[in-house]
Amino acid sequence: MPNAGITGIGSYLPPRVLTNRDLEQVVDTSDEWITTRTGIKERRIALEEQAASDLAVKAAEKALEDAQLDAKQIGLIIVATVTPDMFFPATACLVQDKIGATNAAAFDLEAGCSGFVYALSVATQFINAGVYQNVLVIGAETLSKITDWSDRNTCVLFGDGAGAVVVSNIGDENRGILANYLKADGSGGELLLVPAGGSRLPVTKDTVEKRLHYINMNGSEVFKFAVKIMGCAAKNVVKLAGLKLSDVDYLIPHQANRRIVDAAIKRLKLSPDRVYMNLDKYGNMSSASIPVALDEAVKKGFIKKGDTVLMVGFGAGLTWGASVLRWIK
Repeated sequence: MPNAGITGIGSYLPPRVLTNRDLEQVVDTSDEWITTRTGIKERRIALEEQAASDLAVKAAEKALEDAQLDAKQIGLIIVATVTPDMFFPATACLVQDKIGATNAAAFDLEAGCSGFVYALSVATQFINAGVYQNVLVIGAETLSKITDWSDRNTCVLFGDGAGAVVVSNIGDENRGILANYLKADGSGGELLLVPAGGSRLPVTKDTVEKRLHYINMNGSEVFKFAVKIMGCAAKNVVKLAGLKLSDVDYLIPHQANRRIVDAAIKRLKLSPDRVYMNLDKYGNMSSASIPVALDEAVKKGFIKKGDTVLMVGFGAGLTWGASVLRWIK
């Protein structure tokens, strides 16, 4: 029977670095305040001419090279993003054209910061059903484009980047992606959103003047939701995989806030040295945060062949999800 596994991985971070010291010149904040409350020291910011597809292409090319595949061997491209180049066409279609994946179907998936885990789960189903042999999954964000740089509560949190994986049929049920778990609670949608720009509040002079096209977040409520749901998602997906938390070699959490992750790993009774964090360098990159962190953890040698890896995401929607896989490379 077909079984999905990650056979290639890559990431891309824009060259521009925005530090906490830089933000001190923009809003009423301080490096100490940001670091203490979030764990973030700096973040990457896309160049003015860079859109989500540009970041996605660079990550995708690295993942294809790592998988030793030509773009024409990809059957489907899924781009998880909350910052698409435009409403339509899909950013995934733009990526398909730019990398020359002429045999691939393509669509975008929007599930907030859980986007990569959601997209990975969708790719798994297509592989396991025998529909495709190779699926390219990308998390790509240019959150700086929708950040209100006058709002000190949100502008310190977000950064830009992209991470990609190639999901292929590996034909081994004991390796690869062992289980996925997805959930949502739309009643919490108002806690984290961009209010205007869609069909509910189309662009008008009034929406622009009221700055309704930027990220709006109820920080305290999102914090409470995230702390609770990370542990819940982790326990559920591990159970679905027929494993125990003690079987997990590495946790790759969504990089949203250091205090959220610390609280979650305490609940899960995991050792901090089994958790990979790069939040201090990149901030919250939404759907890009997990694949970028996974790529770094692999490249640095923390994750090795045969390791059991747990990934947990949570975000706007409200959505949450988790995946367990056994690393095959």
